[in-house]
Amino acid sequence: MSATRSRAHPGGARVLDMMGEVRPFRERKPPWFKVPAPGGARYRELTSLIEGEGLHTVCKEAACPNIGECWAAGTATFMILGDTCTRRCGFCNVKTGKPTFNDPLEPLRVAQSVKKMGLRHAVITSVDRDDLPDLGASAFVGVIRSIRMLAPSCRVEVLTPDFRGQEMPLARVVAERPDVFNHNVETVPRLYPLARRGSRFLRSCRVLANAKQLGGAEVVTKSGLMTGLGESREELLETFGVLREHDVQVLTVGQYLRPTENHLPVVRYWHPDEFADLEREAYAMGFESVAAGPLVRSSYHAEQTLRQAATS
Repeated sequence: MSATRSRAHPGGARVLDMMGEVRPFRERKPPWFKVPAPGGARYRELTSLIEGEGLHTVCKEAACPNIGECWAAGTATFMILGDTCTRRCGFCNVKTGKPTFNDPLEPLRVAQSVKKMGLRHAVITSVDRDDLPDLGASAFVGVIRSIRMLAPSCRVEVLTPDFRGQEMPLARVVAERPDVFNHNVETVPRLYPLARRGSRFLRSCRVLANAKQLGGAEVVTKSGLMTGLGESREELLETFGVLREHDVQVLTVGQYLRPTENHLPVVRYWHPDEFADLEREAYAMGFESVAAGPLVRSSYHAEQTLRQAATS
């Protein structure tokens, strides 16, 4: 008996199997996506700690395949400002709506978790909060300051929204001198109307350039893209070139995986050899650190890429 679609569930699309049990939507992937399931005492300890603090991590929310490796290496990505986004990107599994989250103690709770986890590199990201007067900048400022106070040896990387191109929120975040300022352009310009409704490619590029200008040599700039939405190799290389023109130092490139059947479909899966080619081309353009591969995500090997960029 073939599977049939069940009624919609809050956690995403579901299907009914032949036994009548509800199971998550799964899409067939090439064999190079098979990775060991995360586990072990360290993984369970960190999971319990984060859930106990009521915090969100992209590692868990996005079911990142690298979670076990990154947590064991002392890197984790925290998502602040709640779990509801004011934009609706076609590739993203974060729910969209009118956010209500407001916790002035969240920065301190994140910093306390960073300290308890013994992290060497913490990545702080957020949903888009276009509903807030400062677009969420003060929350990033609070987290950076709190981590500097409670875990001063931990490097801090921020992965911010575009702040709608406004300079003041950006300036407030960069003034805290995060070790890395990351803002993902996500895809090539042609696909923005399809994949990044509410965002603009050149606006994102200006955010990155302004962050470098404001932060100077103290702040490493970083961006990332996905493959698999219908872009060509030529379009990717052209986009890499534009990022270099806007002073981006670190680049990540990974394969888009469809979260549910309600999201944009994967046009094709890029082969590992193609990612190796993209990585070579990016280095030739002058990027100081590049991570490209099917399982690469924005925070993949974040500590190592920062170290590599700092010594380039």
